[in-house]
Order: sequence, then C-alpha cells, then structure tokens
Amino acid sequence: MEKNLTSGSVLKNIVFFSLPYLLSYFLQTLYGMADLFIVGQFNGVDSITAVSVGSQVMHMLTVMIVGLAMGSTVVIGKAVGAQKKDQAAEAIGNTIVLFMAVAAVLTLGLMLFVDPIVRVMSTPEEAVSGTVAYLKICFMGIPFITAYNIISSVFRGMGDSKSPMYFIAVACGVNIVLDYVFIGGFHLGPAGAALGTVLSQTVSVIVSMAVIRKRKTGIRIRRDNFLPKGNVMRQILKVGIPVALQDGFIQIAFIVITVIVNQRGLNDAAAVGIVEKLIGIVFLVPSSMLSAVSALSAQNIGAGKPERAVKTLKYAVCITVGFGFVVSVLTQFISVQAVGFFTEDAEVAILGGQYLRSYIWDCMLAGVHFCFSGYFCALGMAGISFLHNSVSIVCVRIPGAWLASRLFPDTLYPMGLASPAGSLLSGIICIAAFLYLQKNRKGRESGA
Repeated sequence: MEKNLTSGSVLKNIVFFSLPYLLSYFLQTLYGMADLFIVGQFNGVDSITAVSVGSQVMHMLTVMIVGLAMGSTVVIGKAVGAQKKDQAAEAIGNTIVLFMAVAAVLTLGLMLFVDPIVRVMSTPEEAVSGTVAYLKICFMGIPFITAYNIISSVFRGMGDSKSPMYFIAVACGVNIVLDYVFIGGFHLGPAGAALGTVLSQTVSVIVSMAVIRKRKTGIRIRRDNFLPKGNVMRQILKVGIPVALQDGFIQIAFIVITVIVNQRGLNDAAAVGIVEKLIGIVFLVPSSMLSAVSALSAQNIGAGKPERAVKTLKYAVCITVGFGFVVSVLTQFISVQAVGFFTEDAEVAILGGQYLRSYIWDCMLAGVHFCFSGYFCALGMAGISFLHNSVSIVCVRIPGAWLASRLFPDTLYPMGLASPAGSLLSGIICIAAFLYLQKNRKGRESGA
C-alpha cells in the first residue's frame, strides 16, 4: 500500500498517481450527477432544484472535510518520504481522533439548523420541502462521509491513490442502484436521492475497513498513536485549516451565486444547478492535479528533494492548462445539448447553455492556481492558497456575479464570466508568490 514517489520519472509519477485520483473524483461527481439525472427522469423541476441546492450544501461540507484532510496527507507524506514510520503512525492515529470529533460536532450542529440553511439559500418555495428532507438525511450521514475521507487521506499520504478509487467505485455503483429503487420504485423524490447517497457511502466505509484489516500497510499503528499529541495536531491543522477555510470560502461564493440565481426564478435556479454538476466533471482534472502535486511534493520535500517538487508543479500546470483549453473550446458548440441531457425543459437547457459557455473557461484558469495551491500546501504554506482565494472571492467572483445578474436579467452568460475572472486573479497572485519563494530559496542556497 505504501509507495515511494521520490525517485524515477516525475511525469510518470504524476500520471500514475493522478489517474486513480481522477477516476475517484469522477466517481464521486457521478454521485451527484446520478441523483440529479434520476430525479429528473421521475420528478419535476422542483425536485431537480431541491437536489441541486441540497447537494451544493453537502458539497461545501465535503470539500471542507477534504481540505482539512489535506493536512493529514501532507504530514503523512513527508514522514513516508523521510522514512520515519513512527511519525507516520502518529499522524494516522491523530487524524482518526481529530476527524471523528469533527464529524460528531458537524452532525449535531447541522441537524439543528436545517431550516435556517434552506432559507439562507433563498430556495424557491416549490423546492423547500424537498431540500429540507434531502439535507436532514445527508446530515445524518456525515460520520460516514468523514470516515471515507480519513481513509483516503491516509492512503494518499502513503502514495496509494488506487485504493480510495476502488472504495468510491463500490459506493457509486450502490448509489445508482439505490437511486432507482428509492426514486423510481418508491417515489421518494429528493429524500430518496439522499438515502441512496448516505447508504452507499456507508457500504464504501465498511468495504474499506475490511480491506485495511487484510492488507499490510508497512506502518504499525499502536494504541498510544490515538492519544492526541499537540505537535502532530498542529502540523495537520497548520495545513488543513487554511485549505478547509479556502475551500469553504470558495463554496460559500458558489452558494452566494446560487442565492443570486435563485432570486431570478425556478428555471434559472435549475439551469445553474445542472451546470454546476457539469462543471464538476471537467474540474476533475484540475482537482486531481492539486491532490497529486500536494502528495508527490510532500514526499519529495520530506526526502530533501525540493527540485523534484518544483518539476512536479510545472508538469501539472501544463497538463491542466492544455486540458482546460481543449474542453473550453469544445463546450462552446455543445453547451445546450449537454444541459438538455439532464432536463426536458427547453428554457432551462437554453439558460444553462448560456451559463456553461462562459463558466467553462474557469477550468483552464483555475487549473493554474489549483496546482500552485497543492505545491504551497506541501511546503506547509497553505495560507498563500487561502489568501489568493479570499481576494478572488471578495474582489471578483461575488461582486462580478451580482453585478452581471443586475445588468443582464435576460441571460446567464455574463454571470458565468465571474468565476474565470476570479481564477485569473488567483493565478497572478500564485505565480508572484512562487517566484518570490524561488528567489529566496536560491538566495539561501547560494549563501546570499
């Protein structure tokens, strides 16, 4: 299960590590898309909107948990790269304790605030009851969502990105079957979609625990590794908290944009909800590169090979920019058809096509700052990622979307430009920070 990523071809390591990661993200995205697609086959626009709004809230929580888990991946990766098995074991034990506490607090807290959350989202009245039902069930499943991400962060920190892919593949298959049973068979609508998601995640965790018991990890976990240790917790949280806050702010920005769109009416809300799912697919490559850069760079930095970490970053940027450009150009010709796959409502498809044609350019531009964020996390400087995302959200994404909504009430195209504009600003900040850090590093190495 443990794999050394500090030797051999850098490009080969990126490809072989990121492909399972990419497939994992694809399968995880298929979760939400399956819910939306199957609900759209058996229910109306109100149910589609309920699932899209509810899943956006859950996506925000999930990415924040994944962001926090990035701290564990980096700490474990550095320990593995430095061949310090005892430190890796301590990091794994403390990760489990930390995340179980987080899961308990989130579950209890969110169950008390379901109705206020739905109101804050400006959910259209027709979709309120479905959104409430969806969120209540999903909030009860937070411990299982958290458990999966703990397991994934541990495996990836040790250089194994394949095992999490297998676990999520099991969950995805179960989810699709249960969606048809609960939504199509029992006609439970949004509640059925939530039940399918939670139960399939539970199955995934059970399967992953069974696999772990049978495998040799190369790292022995003792009982005392589960005792909270201040220095280990600080290392995890030093990376995890800024990344979690950064991801949380990004999702809050998306939610604010959703609120703005929801105020325009049910069709606009449904169109944007569908586009967010489609964007989730094309963002799989930038997201997988972020995770690959952070894991590979962490091991190489731990092994005292910073030049390999920089080379990893450069290859990843080239891959994401190239992919993003090709996808963005192709989307200009098939946007309405892509949205129409999820709905039979012609107006929703046209509105969604407008939004998708402009939003899609964010895939190329966001790929740049995603890769840099992974590199900064590996350095233990996740605060830089938090900074550039915060500036982007406050100065461009939210005000840009609000202004476009007011100035162009008959089309969603200008609103879609707010996200790529924000990513452009983030990319500029990241490149400036990287050049500054490289200049300082070379100065130290030369004795200046």
